Amino acid sequence: MAGIAFGRFDDSFSLGSLKAYLAEFISTLLFVFAGVGSAIAYNKLTTDAALDPVGLVAIAICHGFALFVAVAIGANISGGHVNPAVTFGLALGGHITILTGIFYWIAQLLGSIVACFLLKAVTGGLTIPIHSVAAGVGAIQGVVMEIIITFALVYTVYATAADPKKGSLGTIAPIAIGFIVGANILAAGPFSGGSMNPARSFGPAVASGDFHDNWIYWVGPLIGGGLAGLIYGNVFMHSEHAPLSSDF
Repeated sequence: MAGIAFGRFDDSFSLGSLKAYLAEFISTLLFVFAGVGSAIAYNKLTTDAALDPVGLVAIAICHGFALFVAVAIGANISGGHVNPAVTFGLALGGHITILTGIFYWIAQLLGSIVACFLLKAVTGGLTIPIHSVAAGVGAIQGVVMEIIITFALVYTVYATAADPKKGSLGTIAPIAIGFIVGANILAAGPFSGGSMNPARSFGPAVASGDFHDNWIYWVGPLIGGGLAGLIYGNVFMHSEHAPLSSDF
């Protein structure tokens, strides 16, 4: 069984940990700025990007590319989580302590909020689009969709980045993670919005002041990420200790 460790305050406030929090803040800010920015840009060019197949593809590609870069630039410092659901899944699998994970969450949420307020400022106050389930899709259906696609994301993180047996596969981890996010947005975007990331949904909600359906993008991703961490961490990995994220 993978070990879940609470952690120590001195470790969580070490210089290395503080650098990791800053890296998560920057990576999440850049990812959300590009991702939300792509939706704003397409909304400015069209009348209804959410229902336009071309808009869906463009936004999915932008999120995939942006996450690829965000993970890559943070990988050697913080592990490149860029997502509270990824952090939660790695904590349940014993790859980051609970205490350090909480500070990761704070950094990720702040990065997303700052990115959205920056977008609001530089676009002249254009509307910040929020995640919400589509017409005809119920809240429970949205939660289940987010569970499935976030499971796929965190499972990919484990297989390509966290597993000590990954070998040379680790070199493509950021692009694999970006690809699965882009693919999941193409599949789930028209239904649940395809968030997979509580921070990605929370920042726009704060900037717009609209928290309608926001709970879906906490419950679904955290369950999906947690399940992936428990399954991969306990079934496919054999670790006798609970290393910090810097170990991978």
